[in-house]
Formats: sequence, C-alpha cells, structure tokens
Amino acid sequence: YYSNQISKLIEELSRLPGIGTKTAQRLAFHIINMPEEQVKNLSNAIIDAKHNVRYCKECLTLTDKELCPICASPKRNKRQIMVVENPRDLAAYEKTGKYEGVYHVLHGAISPMLGIGPADIKLKELMMRLQGDVDEVIIATNSSLEGEATAMYISKLIKPAGIKVSRIASGIP
Repeated sequence: YYSNQISKLIEELSRLPGIGTKTAQRLAFHIINMPEEQVKNLSNAIIDAKHNVRYCKECLTLTDKELCPICASPKRNKRQIMVVENPRDLAAYEKTGKYEGVYHVLHGAISPMLGIGPADIKLKELMMRLQGDVDEVIIATNSSLEGEATAMYISKLIKPAGIKVSRIASGIP
C-alpha cells in the first residue's frame, strides 16, 4: 500500500537494530517530510561515518583517528585497563567522569550457545597489550551469563601473568 520507494526506505530502516516496522514507517515519513538540506546532511553523516570511522589501534573502540581521544590523552593511566564488551559500555563508563585509566573493547562476549568463542572476540589483542607495562585489569563485562563467562575466562587467562584482576560489582550495594 506504499509506493516502491517508500516501501524500500521502510524496509532498509527496519533492518537497523531495535527498529521495528512501525518505527521504520514513522522514520520514513519523517525523513520524507524533512527539508532536503537536512536529508542531505543525514545521508552525508552516515556515509562519512561509514568511510572514516575505524578501530582505535590501541583499545579497539570506534574512532575517526588512529588513536581515540582516551588512548591519545597523556592524562590517562595507561597501566590500568578496563575491559568492556562494546563501545556503548565504554561511553557509559566515560559519562561518569570517574575512571582515569584506559579501556579495551572486546566487541562481544563468549557465548557457546551462539557459537561465539574466545577467538571471536578481541582477546588476542588484549593479551598483546598486557605484555606492556600494565598493573591492573578491571573486567567490566555485563552481568549476563555471557558476560560472566567472559569475565571468568579473562581472569583465568591473566592471573598467571601476575597482573591484578578485579571485577566491577553489580547488584544492590
């Protein structure tokens, strides 16, 4: 009941995570009614991000430079690494303004049920970083079954190196 172009726009928008058909329809009609300049700005922002955003060579978060601002900062404690599952988790911890170390983004968690093993997340890169001058690793994976399994695996992997390993607390204080 929609034209081919509107249907295609709705279909493409509904492929985005968390966007169902109704939300895709709302977004499609909003975009169609936007001034052309805003539509161009939106499409250019998407294309620019796709072309220019890459992984930080140190922590593997998303950035548009070789090093993200956190890894590039001389004010950060590079001897303390907080391990997170994804860039959104990193952003959440950064928003608190309390953490002064650096991060390592795994881009996932171990999940045998989904066929995701240690080789499928950025553990090898973490182990390479730990060969440098690191005093502590703070494991801040989610409190899900997968997050806990990942935390235990990382902890067992790091302990023999003599590096202090701690886990972010969860639940009621």
